[in-house]
Amino acid sequence: MILEFGYGNGIQTAEVPDSCVQAILLSNEMEHERRGADAVRYSLEHPIDSPRLRDIAKPGEKIVIVTSDISRPLPSFDVLPSVLDELALAGVKNEDITVVFGLGSHRGHTREEMIKLVGSEVFSRVRCVDSDPSDCVRYGITSRGTPVDITRTVAEADRRICLGNVEFHYFAGYSGGYKAIMPGASTPAAIQANHSMMVREEAKAASIDGNPIREDIEEAGAMVGVDFIVNVVLDEHKKIVYSAAGDVVAAHRDACRYLDRMYLKPIEKRADIVIVSQGGAPKDANLYQTQKALDNAKHAVRDGGTIILVGACPEGLGSKVFQEWLTEAEKPSDLTERVNRNFKLGGHKAAAIAMVLEKAEIMLVSEMDDDFVRSIFLTPMHSVQEAFDAAIKKHGQNASVIAMPFGGATLPVCSPERRQA
Repeated sequence: MILEFGYGNGIQTAEVPDSCVQAILLSNEMEHERRGADAVRYSLEHPIDSPRLRDIAKPGEKIVIVTSDISRPLPSFDVLPSVLDELALAGVKNEDITVVFGLGSHRGHTREEMIKLVGSEVFSRVRCVDSDPSDCVRYGITSRGTPVDITRTVAEADRRICLGNVEFHYFAGYSGGYKAIMPGASTPAAIQANHSMMVREEAKAASIDGNPIREDIEEAGAMVGVDFIVNVVLDEHKKIVYSAAGDVVAAHRDACRYLDRMYLKPIEKRADIVIVSQGGAPKDANLYQTQKALDNAKHAVRDGGTIILVGACPEGLGSKVFQEWLTEAEKPSDLTERVNRNFKLGGHKAAAIAMVLEKAEIMLVSEMDDDFVRSIFLTPMHSVQEAFDAAIKKHGQNASVIAMPFGGATLPVCSPERRQA
C-alpha cells in the first residue's frame, strides 16, 4: 500500500505492507447540511439556549465582537457579515460596533492583515482594532490564581459577542467558547498563569470536565461575561461546515460534539509506528506549527513506539523562545522540569515535545539540518520511506502502523478513553 502525506507544497510517500496498516485516520464521512455563510446565518436564526442576537442587543449600546487573530484559521470574513446584519435588525448602528482581534500573546496586525481577516466591506463598515494588553481592566483573580485582566475596549462594552472556530486543543481540550476572552483579550501574565497547568495529566485534547485549563478559562470568562457566541467547525480545507450560535457554554459544547463526530477517531489499540503530517503547506512551515500534529499522534502510539513526523519546516523552528528552550536543554527532561519551574509561552511547546519523547522516539522528516535535528532530541530522516524502513527494522516486519495524513485535525482515542464534550 502506498501512503501519501502532504509535505510543504508537495507530497511524501511510503510503501507499507497492507498487513501492517492498522488504520488510516481521516475525517469521518459526514453529510453537512449547510456550509459557509449559510451555516452561520442558520445558527443565528436558531440560537442554542439563547434569544436571537437581534433580541439581545439594543440601539445605542456599545457592542464589541471579539474574533481571532491572523494566526488562527477562523474565516472571520465569512462570519462577521451575518453577525452585523443581525445587529442591524436590532437597530444597532455601525458606529457603535467594534471588532477586536484577540491577540493573546501574538503580535499586532497591519492594516492589510485586518482587511484580509474581515474583508474590505466589514473593514469599511465598522471599527477594527487589536486587543491591547497594556490597557486592561482587572476583574479579579480566578480560584486557580489567574489574574483576569481584559483589554479595556472589551471590558467597557455594553455587549460582548465572541467568534471562534472549534478544534481540538492539546491542553485546553478544545478551542472556542470563552477562549476568545481568555486568553484572546487578556495579558501575557494571565496567559502564563493559565497555561502553566498544561503539564497536569487532566489537561489534554478533547477533555473539558476536570481539565484545569479549560475550567480556569471558563471561570475567567464568566467573570467578564459574554452575551452571545458564534463558533464554527472547519473541514481540512478550513471551510465552514457547521456553526453553533447562542449561549457561550451551550453553543460551544454543541460545536465540540460536532467536531467529535467529524474528527474523533476511535482506535482498537495503539500502534508500534505512527506516521503523521500536518497536511503540507502552510501548516508545516515550521516545527512550532507542526508540533500540533505530533501532539495528536502521541495518542496513537504505544509506549516505546516510533512517531514519524512529516513536516517540511522551511522556516525552521518558527519561534525564538521555542528555539532557545530546545537548544539550551541537555536532555528532554530538562524541558519538562523547566516548564514546571517557570512557564513561558513558546517554551511550553518545547516541553510538549519532551513529554512525547518520554514515551516514543520521534523521527522527523524535514528540510532542517541533520545535526540540528539531533541537537533537539529528534532523529533526522530525509524521506518518509527512509523513516518507515528504519522504524520497521526497529520494531519488526509485523509492526502495526497508523497513518495520520491530517494529524493536526484528527484525534485518535482508544475506546476506553473516549468521552464526549
